[in-house]
Amino acid sequence: MGGNLKILFLCPQPLWPVNTGARLRNFHLANALCAHAEVTILQAVNPADSPSSPSPNSFQSVLSAVRGKSYSALNVLRGIRGPIPVTVLNYASKDIERVLREALESSAFNAVQIESIHMAPYLEMIRRRNPGINAVLDWHNVESELIQQYAASTANPAKRFIAGRTSTLLYRMEQDALKSFSAHTVVSELERDKLLKRAPDAKIHVIANGVDAATFARPGSTASRRTLLFVGSMDYHANSEAVLWFCREIWPRLAAEFPSLDFKIVGRNPPSSVKDLASDRITVTGTVDDVRPYYHEAFSVVVPLRVGGGTRLKILEAMAAGVPVISTRLGAEGIAAEDRKQILLADTPADMAAAIRSLLTEPGLVSSLRDSARTLVESNYDWRVLGAKLAELYR
Repeated sequence: MGGNLKILFLCPQPLWPVNTGARLRNFHLANALCAHAEVTILQAVNPADSPSSPSPNSFQSVLSAVRGKSYSALNVLRGIRGPIPVTVLNYASKDIERVLREALESSAFNAVQIESIHMAPYLEMIRRRNPGINAVLDWHNVESELIQQYAASTANPAKRFIAGRTSTLLYRMEQDALKSFSAHTVVSELERDKLLKRAPDAKIHVIANGVDAATFARPGSTASRRTLLFVGSMDYHANSEAVLWFCREIWPRLAAEFPSLDFKIVGRNPPSSVKDLASDRITVTGTVDDVRPYYHEAFSVVVPLRVGGGTRLKILEAMAAGVPVISTRLGAEGIAAEDRKQILLADTPADMAAAIRSLLTEPGLVSSLRDSARTLVESNYDWRVLGAKLAELYR
């Protein structure tokens, strides 16, 4: 552990189990910092959940506090009125304040890393008790943009109004955060550039999303496989919209052309609209304990995302597992992969179908994509590489 550097790591969700993109980033970044500092975790848990922590782990301590109920009627009304948006009010809680206060009283932290804008309001409380503390805000996404995309895509007038109002309030909160935090980390150069246009003086560093390349590696050809795969939390609207679009616009022509092909949708909490897609050739798994077996039986991972932000961990996992990836340009945003070198990019139904067809009929393309993508992941996106970059930021 590092000598005098003590970091408080504030997470809006439990760190464990590591079964979502947010938890993957939180756990691996926090774990990487343990080689250079004493790291105390404070994780917010849902009222109905029992807190847990990874074992064994290198953290100084893991503290848990109960957050508020998501989207309660009172919070929705308060969120419409402002100035705090409902997506942030969901994480306001007296229990988090209590545990945070006790942590600050018991240890002299040099720095705090806050995961996502949702926990940013706690900075004021932290600075009241430790005025000189350095504070880093880790942006998993530019949340105001995501909510605005949702507002533009939903057909429900009430949801469109609430999302639009939430996006406006989030933007204002993000502007305040850009001024008040000592430094910021984002997942891509694209998001860094966006934020620098809004706050040219902010200190913004790119710490990309990553993958444990060794854990996902599996040598061997995908030539005999006939499973298309989508991986992602299905309670995230961008993911459910993506698979619905794929199954409506692309799957029918592929299913007719390739009778042995099947499609698997892997991810927690699928809504009824996604569950209804299940058929003799479409599998909807729900939550799985380990995604690796699904990568290892797939000939390709599809990422047909049309809304959303950040960097897709599912793409990095597939590349590490040696599975070719077909993605929209938005889906691959933030990953330094070139079309037909490490990835296939396709934005229209016709182009995506053609890309899938090429993987089924061009073994040389499959081999080239697989090898080049794995080299990219190992050199640029392994968590060990990214952890070293984050430690350098703190130094």
